[in-house]
Amino acid sequence: MALHLSIFKLAIGGLIATAALAASAEDAHTHWDYRGKLGAKAWGDLEPGFATCKLGKHQSPIDIKARQAKKGALAPIRFDYAEGGGETVNTGHTIQVNLANGGTLHLAQGDFKLVQFHFHTPSEERIDGKAYPMVAHLVHKSDAGQLAVVAVLLKEGHENPALKSVFDALPSKAGQAEPLKVALNPSDLLPARRDYYHFTGSLTTPPCSEDVSWQVLKQPVEISRGQLAAFRKLYRMNARPVQPLNGRVLEQS
Repeated sequence: MALHLSIFKLAIGGLIATAALAASAEDAHTHWDYRGKLGAKAWGDLEPGFATCKLGKHQSPIDIKARQAKKGALAPIRFDYAEGGGETVNTGHTIQVNLANGGTLHLAQGDFKLVQFHFHTPSEERIDGKAYPMVAHLVHKSDAGQLAVVAVLLKEGHENPALKSVFDALPSKAGQAEPLKVALNPSDLLPARRDYYHFTGSLTTPPCSEDVSWQVLKQPVEISRGQLAAFRKLYRMNARPVQPLNGRVLEQS
């Protein structure tokens, strides 16, 4: 048992370096926040490596205007996720679930490994100006280092069974990590319908790196009031404001 635990910790430890894609600023030891003097408007001036946060032209999140989204020949997203273990981490900016082997996302531009998912409240993405109570961002990385994110919008309703083990034991302190007590299948987080909006954007946290492929699923899934309250007890608001589209092509399936 000790050997298996050690191997698991080593695997997860190596994974965290990759999984920190959504919280890259942690590695730079530069403090930032969502409000006040270190809030989103100041990110681009906090250090030179964050300059893209204010200078980038393809930033995320955006307000998706459904009528303006071009209907084209977007291929269906093929999810090939796998059940497995991982850990839940309080990053200091969100709750993030790092996965040891989350499986693969197949897009027209290639294959991407699921590395982690994390949460924002309210949803960073807006649909025709509307924000949802929460969103889950599933972060993927290709062998070439390209990033792809799938956004799952969360609305208040019934308890989300796929997230029960996560929300029942949220790490309360920044930097705290807890192993998942039960195996998790990321497919269980997805809605029944998989139609989506697509655009090219960025990470929504410093350093706001661009050329990220975004897929925002149209159908929301439910999360209970209690689950939402448990997260908001730790992070009442951790959403970046919407950014200008700047002429980008917005597509929908």
